[in-house]
Amino acid sequence: MSELQAERAEAEQLSPPRRADPVTWIRTFLREPTVLLLASQVLTGVVALAANILMVRSLTPTHRGEVALLLQVVYLSTQLLLLGTERSFVAAYHNVAPAAAVRAYARLLAVPCGLFLTAGLIWSIAAPQRLTPGAALTAMVCWFALIEATALATRSIAIAVGRTRDFLVSRVMEALLLLAMLIGLYLAGAGNPAAWLAAYLIAGALPTVTFLVFWMRLLPAAGATPVRPEQNRLVRREGLALFPAAISNMAMLRVDRLVIPALASTAALGLYASVATMTELLAWPLRAYADSRLGRWRAAHLDGTLRIKPILTAVTAYTLVAVPIAAAGLYLLIEPVFGHQYHPAQVIVVPLVVAAGLYGISRVVLGLLIAKGHAKLVSTAEITGFVVSFAGYLLLIPALGILGAAWGSLLGYGSCLIFALVTTALVRDR
Repeated sequence: MSELQAERAEAEQLSPPRRADPVTWIRTFLREPTVLLLASQVLTGVVALAANILMVRSLTPTHRGEVALLLQVVYLSTQLLLLGTERSFVAAYHNVAPAAAVRAYARLLAVPCGLFLTAGLIWSIAAPQRLTPGAALTAMVCWFALIEATALATRSIAIAVGRTRDFLVSRVMEALLLLAMLIGLYLAGAGNPAAWLAAYLIAGALPTVTFLVFWMRLLPAAGATPVRPEQNRLVRREGLALFPAAISNMAMLRVDRLVIPALASTAALGLYASVATMTELLAWPLRAYADSRLGRWRAAHLDGTLRIKPILTAVTAYTLVAVPIAAAGLYLLIEPVFGHQYHPAQVIVVPLVVAAGLYGISRVVLGLLIAKGHAKLVSTAEITGFVVSFAGYLLLIPALGILGAAWGSLLGYGSCLIFALVTTALVRDR
């Protein structure tokens, strides 16, 4: 029996009888790990939306672009620190004690984090002044990357040890802290990008460290699986196999924020990021849907009852309805919400909204491929999307500016979706 099947069987055993009263059923449903993880994803999206609005109302496009650039450096760095271990850790350390899981992941992160801090120190000392934001800001970015990687590691730990409720609480704490500090910066009229980055760092560090200390103090539950010496080697080996897919997806989503300052300007990035952050939320429901249904799809595939056409029809219908509404609403609200200086960003609304819709559908199609046992094809699809989008950025941004970046995203996401659809139709099931 696979891990997904085992977890589903366990959930069914722990669920109340069918005749239970509605209140009991709702409480049990809200305690399900999938629901708690989805809630954390939605919360992250809401906070990102609020933070984007506060920043664009407080910062010039140039400074907003600087913050966006530093955040993208942090998010890409976390993937290098984790090296694909997020999912492999969950598989290898299922049902272990929280303290043992924390120690195991700490050993996995020790060497990458040490090398990363050393590289950051060397960069701040040896890099030309025009290529570094300064020693203080470089140090802040490095520590923020470590905190972000640790926060993502806590998600895997929470799933593995059955503490997903703790993870959601930590994300709520982070959201409240971040919003409080960002509102304070907005009211104070703070225009220094470092101050806004510091708010992200502090908000992420406090709840993450708090729950790591809390988990370290918990006693092992009865029946907890003992940790074997070879488990970390297995996690590292499987993580490296999954790393291409993880880094390609992150790069496909984030590399535009790195290319725009190089080929255009940080002001252009500020305009682009203000819209892209909003349109990304359009894909969140489809991505959450795919994540929450993966175990069910795997079980249905094994039973021979997985029906792909109704699923794709439903998500396509959602996209066809949501895309025009989102495009029209965002186009009309850019100036009232962001201010008149963001008026030039209206030109990228339609291609970015369509790109987000295609990306959302691709998450569902790739989820179906994973459920059918074709993980290598998922990596190939992600790499294809990244290569096409990156080529589009290089070719189109010098001529079209932020509109070229928007079209590059559309081409990349569309290529990933087309590859996934074709392979879904052609490959044999395992």
